[in-house]
Amino acid sequence: MHRIFTTPVADVWPHYVAKAERKGRPAEEVETVTTWLTGYDGPAPRAHLDARTTFADFFEHAELNPRAELVTGVVCGVRVEDVEDPLMRRIRLLDKLVDELARGKAMEKILR
Repeated sequence: MHRIFTTPVADVWPHYVAKAERKGRPAEEVETVTTWLTGYDGPAPRAHLDARTTFADFFEHAELNPRAELVTGVVCGVRVEDVEDPLMRRIRLLDKLVDELARGKAMEKILR
């Protein structure tokens, strides 16, 4: 089992937000792409952060967006569509969406 699976999302979240903000994107956009990917809405994402939910539990209860399969490309040197482990692939999808935010891609294109 990879260490990231048992890491609380709240431990990584500030890094996602900082990456986006360094490139002039608001923190709310990180929440927007997370909501799009996971299907969580309203207070659910914040509740998971407050509860220190692990990535495994966070994605276990998520209803992955059917259009998430359209997210492709490389993040952290890994081609997202080639990741075989379903949980790791979901984590990489979130990484990729945040990366696209930080690269200045238009929200309409990020959300496909």
